[in-house]
Amino acid sequence: MGTGQSVITMGRIGVDLYPLETGKGLGEVSTFGKFLGGSSTNVAVAAARLGHADVAAVTAVGGDPFGRWLREEMRRLGVSDRYVQTVDDLPTPITFCEIFPPDNFPLYFYRRPTAPDLQISPYDIPLGDIVDADVFWFTGTGLCQEPSYWTHLTALQNRGGRQHTVFDLDWREVFWRERRVAFDRYADALRYSTVAVGNREECEVAVGETDPERAADALLERGVEIAVVKQGPRGTLAKTRDDRVEVAPTRATIVNGLGAGDAFGGSLIDGLLRGLSLGSMIERAGAAGAIVASRLECSTAMPTAAEIDAVVAAGTTDVLDTWVPRLHSM
Repeated sequence: MGTGQSVITMGRIGVDLYPLETGKGLGEVSTFGKFLGGSSTNVAVAAARLGHADVAAVTAVGGDPFGRWLREEMRRLGVSDRYVQTVDDLPTPITFCEIFPPDNFPLYFYRRPTAPDLQISPYDIPLGDIVDADVFWFTGTGLCQEPSYWTHLTALQNRGGRQHTVFDLDWREVFWRERRVAFDRYADALRYSTVAVGNREECEVAVGETDPERAADALLERGVEIAVVKQGPRGTLAKTRDDRVEVAPTRATIVNGLGAGDAFGGSLIDGLLRGLSLGSMIERAGAAGAIVASRLECSTAMPTAAEIDAVVAAGTTDVLDTWVPRLHSM
């Protein structure tokens, strides 16, 4: 069942071309699968998969067949494309990865010299809808270039720190010229955020701390209400001013870890909208991430609420059918 609550994400979109053979470099791979990709758009898909009916993504594609396909795929997966711009003179981005389970998944972004989603101006965004959304989710990548940085800041300033404004720290060094610039821009965005989510490296970029406790405290000091620090095999730490939880990772056989954070994000949105306790929200988000990590693709692998329920109850993804079609090992 869908809800009447609205979710708007803003940021990357592109075509993921993922190898259907593991343990090989790109030069050795002969078959690929085509999937909708881009972190913030994947998060929107994950939220829609969990039953939220009013989900939209603010982003942009090129005026090419890939761009048209992405819009169709968004709609098929339950995400409105009503806020998607088309930039005719730029190609739709493509992202390749290599799959070396359990923990090595190099990414190769074809977004140079820029990408359509980084060219969105303040005049292109649905400012009133962003202000009114029950959840507004944005990422650090969107701050890396103009006019996207100014567009994000315009949206955030007008929203004014309304719940729930979620900042996915999403550090991708390849998109930035200097960490110092990222630190300053992340600080600008944190002023208007109510939730911040990131791993230890992303927290270092945002607040200069890699220790999970100090990083969470530093994020809270910046004004967010919920700080979520992912610790890899140590699980996830989440803190508010009055509560602290540390949730162990869900057991999973890793196929491709690249979509785990986006599934985590979609489930986190679900937990925020449902008013779950901090512990339950993080436990379910971790289970969602583990489910997608046990599958090949990202967007089309997002779990249902029933799948998350089953994995939370069992503590492992082994209770699910995680079959991946056409996937071949070395």
